[in-house]
Amino acid sequence: MKKILIISDGDVGEHFIRRTIDTYTSENIYYVVQRKAKEYKDVNPKRFKFYEFDSTSLYKLSNLLKMDFVQVIIAMENQLDVENTIKNIRTIKKQLRVIVLNRWNLLNEDPNVVLINSNEILASRLLDYLPNVPVIAQNVGIGEGEIMEVLVPFGSSFVYRHIGVIEQKNWRIVAIYRNRKLVMPNRRRMIQPNDLLLLVGEPTVLKSVYRAIKRELGQFPEPFGSNIYVYIDMNIVNLKTIENFVKMAIFAYEKLHQKLFIKIVNPNNISVIWKIKEYVNDDITIDIDYNSLNLKENFFSDIKTYHVGLVIVPKEMFKNYSIRQTLYEAHVPVLKIADKTFSSVKDAVIILSDNRDIEKISSTIFDISEQMNFNIELYNYLNEHQEAKEQVIEHYYNLSTIFSKNIKVIKESENPIKVLKQKDDFIHLLPFTRKLTKRRIYSIFSTDSERLYHKLDDYHQIFIPVQI
Repeated sequence: MKKILIISDGDVGEHFIRRTIDTYTSENIYYVVQRKAKEYKDVNPKRFKFYEFDSTSLYKLSNLLKMDFVQVIIAMENQLDVENTIKNIRTIKKQLRVIVLNRWNLLNEDPNVVLINSNEILASRLLDYLPNVPVIAQNVGIGEGEIMEVLVPFGSSFVYRHIGVIEQKNWRIVAIYRNRKLVMPNRRRMIQPNDLLLLVGEPTVLKSVYRAIKRELGQFPEPFGSNIYVYIDMNIVNLKTIENFVKMAIFAYEKLHQKLFIKIVNPNNISVIWKIKEYVNDDITIDIDYNSLNLKENFFSDIKTYHVGLVIVPKEMFKNYSIRQTLYEAHVPVLKIADKTFSSVKDAVIILSDNRDIEKISSTIFDISEQMNFNIELYNYLNEHQEAKEQVIEHYYNLSTIFSKNIKVIKESENPIKVLKQKDDFIHLLPFTRKLTKRRIYSIFSTDSERLYHKLDDYHQIFIPVQI
């Protein structure tokens, strides 16, 4: 939860607070300072904390600024009060980002103070109604959210990623503003902290992209979805191993702290079903499909209805060609559980390849590893081309600094798959691309470590889509 400080007085400030109360986001906590307290309806006390004092008092403001705010917004009616408030903030917090409603043509050279000129905003809006005058910046487009600008925070998973490896389906990064200068994007351009990205795309897609840019560790399975879905086809799975599989799935669910939906299709053993039903509680739901018709259609319906962000399946089901294709088409991460103990897993293993897909899923890998308490190990096969791999390794080192999560790069002159077969207590993480949906027989002569994922079939694996 991000803490935001609002310093307000007057009609505009009061109106801004009312609009903030009505916003849909629940990811911020607002601390509101007013000289005279106001009454607001439908205020969520968990999201809004109100204080009554004069912000020009350094002593009173300093006590509040002991907390770590990500941003301050000032909407006040008196110019001198605004200037003194900014001065007080800078006395205590040198780098804190301050947004100021500027009614007096104030000048400020501090790069972390953003002056919003009220006259310019009003004039710009009125210009939109003049004929034959081009629309600039604000209010471009049809005004339905198809154009969005996003400030990239330091802890973002997009920081230090090359634009060329960011999957942009139905959306685009069309401009970057860095240090108040326009930087044109290209494939090799790397995103920096505090970059302001201008995005264009479908409004619903941009909302997901916004959450992805703003999110920090501890959010998985977001942005793919919010809940976990265990999928069991009793015609495919070994009945003797189902109970153990469900126990391991529940272990993963307890680590991720989300709701769990267990879907059983083709039910054929009552005793096994009753054992699974023993796990039912407020956060665990069991759905048994006794008809088991239109399985693929029902699966996609469940993914949407339950807002699924992670699907857990036993290895027998992922081995099935048609089910593997269905899982890929759902575009959510898949945890394939093998027969080995899941609770003993210590290391998240990534095998580097010549393509850059590993960079695309890096933030998800860090998020999973943080929540599941895995160490991150990158295996670099030295007998393959190294240029693309070195860029990926650099990216992972940058993320390890941002997220304070150590990584280990292991250089191997022998095929990493052979090496890993001698290792225990690890989980294999890899991109879930279309090539993994091909029949396994076609990979016999392949040297692509991703296509050879099934060589590690006896180990747990997580398949992560490369697009949001």
